[in-house]
Amino acid sequence: MPQVGLLGGSFDPVHRAHIALALAARDALGLEHVELLPAARPWQRGRLGAAPEHRLRMLELACADIPGLRVNPIELQRAGNTYTIDTLSALPDTARYTWILGSDQLANFCTWHRWRDLLQHVRLAVAERPGAPATPPPELADALTPGGLVQIPFSPQPVSATAIRQALAAGRPTESLLDPRVLDYIRTHRLYLDPKTP
Repeated sequence: MPQVGLLGGSFDPVHRAHIALALAARDALGLEHVELLPAARPWQRGRLGAAPEHRLRMLELACADIPGLRVNPIELQRAGNTYTIDTLSALPDTARYTWILGSDQLANFCTWHRWRDLLQHVRLAVAERPGAPATPPPELADALTPGGLVQIPFSPQPVSATAIRQALAAGRPTESLLDPRVLDYIRTHRLYLDPKTP
């Protein structure tokens, strides 16, 4: 049965660190491919800066021609808030799944909706983020089975979509942070120009 990675997020916008993390997980964990899942309405997040169709298209551009990366719009096709457990329950049982997350998300994992049930569907793979050690909180550590959490060798990258949105709104350069096709799309569609974008 193939091993498939899942990387969820708002991707608002997708940036180079997102792609680097997906590729690091693909290579380190021997995954057949990694599916990037843009969230429709992340229940723990405020208003997003770009509409779902724009975030989906930017992801498709960023992943184009990269072997082993795919975009899965399953969460955009579902109404209501985005809960990871609903996504995992809807995926076909034709693969073994690994949920890829940053160490900042790992620290908050026990606040996720039905987080214990998630562990029945996936193993977790964590990459270190700046300022957040890749150590599970005690409640999660107690719930994990052997092999239920693996670490992705990944140098922490101080890149955030929030900072990119702020830079775009202020007219500051972002070429080093974004795929050129994504940046062209943002400029063509005049995204993230409002300085009040969250």
